[in-house]
Parts: sequence; structure tokens; C-alpha cells
Amino acid sequence: MKSNRILALALVMVMLLSLAPMAGAQGFVRTFDLPTEPATEGPLAGVDPSGQTVVYWHQHRGDREEALNEIIADFNEGNPWGITVEASNQGGYGDIYQKMVAGIASGELPNLVVAYQNQAATYELDDALVDMDVFVNDPQWGFNDEEKADFFQGFFLQDISPQFGIRLGFPPNRSMEVLYVNLDGLAELGYDAPPTTWTEFGEMACAWTESAEGRMGYSIRTDASFIAAATFALGGDIFDYENDEYVYNGEETVYALSFMQDLLNQGCANRIAERYGDQNDFANQVNLFYIGSSSGLPFVRSAIAESEAGDFNWNVAPIPYGDLGATEPTQNVYGASVSIPATTPEQELAAWLFVRWFTEPEQQARWAMASNYFPVRATTAENLADYFADNPQYAAAFDLLGNTKTEPPVAGYDVVRDMVEEQAFFDILDGADVQETLDAITDAVNEVYQTQFQP
Repeated sequence: MKSNRILALALVMVMLLSLAPMAGAQGFVRTFDLPTEPATEGPLAGVDPSGQTVVYWHQHRGDREEALNEIIADFNEGNPWGITVEASNQGGYGDIYQKMVAGIASGELPNLVVAYQNQAATYELDDALVDMDVFVNDPQWGFNDEEKADFFQGFFLQDISPQFGIRLGFPPNRSMEVLYVNLDGLAELGYDAPPTTWTEFGEMACAWTESAEGRMGYSIRTDASFIAAATFALGGDIFDYENDEYVYNGEETVYALSFMQDLLNQGCANRIAERYGDQNDFANQVNLFYIGSSSGLPFVRSAIAESEAGDFNWNVAPIPYGDLGATEPTQNVYGASVSIPATTPEQELAAWLFVRWFTEPEQQARWAMASNYFPVRATTAENLADYFADNPQYAAAFDLLGNTKTEPPVAGYDVVRDMVEEQAFFDILDGADVQETLDAITDAVNEVYQTQFQP
């Protein structure tokens, strides 16, 4: 049984390597043009979504929540089944996770919920979700081959769980870890391009630190997504999919965290003093570099506009990658999907029809412009030409969607992330031996994963 799961997992991960859309020639079918009568064949035969209410738990707030509500209002008004989506902000990802765990125990669940892949896998340990491929592949309610091909394939396949072999979610958007660069600062130092290796990154960071009082090359991001991003960029991974285990002690991770330890010891980097301190220091031209999510582009832009240091020329670039022989960047792409909890067939189908509509290119373009997330369908770019022109940093990040990897979509990764940050990265920055520390944390997280988070 385990060997079959590992084989399926390996095949999925091979497919995830490609983001290029596949070819097709069937034409797109708009969700609102689907039949209004129940299907007469297939797994959803006889299921009628008419008049259903879909309770949707999400984490969006501020301008994003306002934009989402407007999009949902259009669905509620225009869908031919009389489906009503009721969106509700339930706090952050962690808050929603805790509420879902409680809801699974009590039986009180929403009809649609935002969930990272590892969170969805944790819910499925209790058989709490439906296999969304039932909807994706349904002859009446699903996608045809051309529509499936329009999705960036890395995004489209990311929600197929390597532990369960089924689709536990569906992607409404994605973002990635990127390097923010002060281009004017580089020019002042005599450089004409962002670094492609950590060695170049260190040279630039130290030169910036030494160029004037109060400057600092980089504030070290201790988030687990940075560890994954640095490892991926150098050609490695933090999870061995063939053997179903974490490998935080691989050559690439050791190299990346050793580099950060050395950069800190040289005085060319510091620790983040407060939340968003690294972002603010970049915006105020204190720091030469900042590493963070591409979805944070609007916040960086606003921080620069509000800073006393004034505007400057900046852009995003790939995470440095060339030190250990990689010839092209590999970016850490991530993002929460939406999952459908197991409720009633009618509510489940109604939830799917909203997801299907939301991921059409027109809605994807609206959402991309409002949220600054990446769309999940290739043809959405046809509706974003003006947005690319007005937001060159977003366009630059979009251009990095060629070679990507994702963090482990397995149950318990939330717990593992916290362990790696608190029991390894912080100790390494305090001077602990990098290899020994990563060997120890690898053993520790695998013990937790194998004993607490297996189907």
C-alpha cells in the first residue's frame, strides 16, 4: 500500500515540474452556460445545486475582501441556479485551521474553505473533504481538455495529495518568494544587475553596509518558506517524495543557512527587529535587499511612497541560485487553495460551481488586479496587459513562473515549519553548528510526521 502511494506521489511531483499549459482545441465553456438541469449520467447524476447556500470561510481583509465581495455579488446575481455564496472572514490561516479542526469534531463545517495543501491533508486524516476531481472531471459540470490545459500545470496539479492520491483543493491564485532589489543602490555600488549567486549577494550586501552609516545589506528572513525557497533555488528540496520523509539536512539547505550564519557574523546582515521591519527597512533604503512574497508588492510600493527617504528604482528578481551549479532559477511558488468539506451532494456541487466560475479568465483578471496574486490560467494574461505595463514589478515576478517547486503538501507541515524555525534556524543564527543542527531537526520532524500525520 505504501509503495503504491510513494509511486503515485513520485509521478505527481514529476508532473509538478512543468508550469507550461498543454495544447487543446475544444473551446471554453462558461460556467453560466452549463445546463441548469441535473446531470443524467456520471457520479453526480441527479444532484441539483439549485437554491443552495454556500458558506465560504476565507482570510481576506481590507481591499481584497471588498474586491472578493464584489466578485461574489456578481456570481450570486448572475448564476442560473439561484446559488447564494455567503463569504465570511474567519481570521488568518491559523484561525481558520483551528476552526476547521473544531468543526470536523462537531460536524459544523462551511461549504468552502481556504486551505493550504498541508492543512487540507490534515483535514483529510478525518475524511473531512471531498475529492474535487469528481467535479473537475465530471462530463457535465467539469472542465474539458482545453480548459484543463489553460491552467498552469504546476498550479493545477499541486492540490493532488501525495498522501491520499486525490484532489483535496483547487487553486484560485498563487504567489512566490522573490528577491526585492534596490536597483539605484546597486548602481551606486557599481553593479548593473541583481545577484544570481549567494556569493554575489554577500558581496553586494557587505558593500552596501560599509558604504554609509546606518545601512544594512539584508535583514534575515527566518520564515520556513525562505528555507524552502533558498533550498529550491540551489537545486535541492526539503522533502524526499520517493521515501516520504523530510530532508532538511541536504547539501543545499546546509549551504544556504551556513551562508546566512556567515553573513550575520560579518555584520552585513541583521535580525528582523519587529514584524515587517525588513520590509520597512528596504522601503526606507536602509536595506539593499528584502526577501518576501510577490503578493506583498503593493505593500512594498505603499511603504516606499510613504517613506521619508523618497522614491527609488527597484524591482524583483529570482532567489540567488548559481552557487552549487544550477544554471537557472527555481522559484518557491505557494498559495492557499479552496477545499470543499463533505456536507451534502447538493451543497458540494454548488460550491464547485462557484469555484469553477471564479477561476474563469475574466474573474481571474479581476482578482489578480485586486489582490496582486498570480492568476492560475494562462489566458488571463490577455486581460492583464495594461496591468503589467502599470506594474512592472508584478510583470517581472510573473515572468519568473517558469521553473518552480512547492513546499510539502503533506499533513502536519504546519507543525514541521514551526519546529524548523524555532529549533533550528534560530539556533543556527545564534552560532550552532549548521550540519549537526539540521541533522537533528530532520530526525525530529520525521518522527513527528511518521507518528502523528500518516493516513
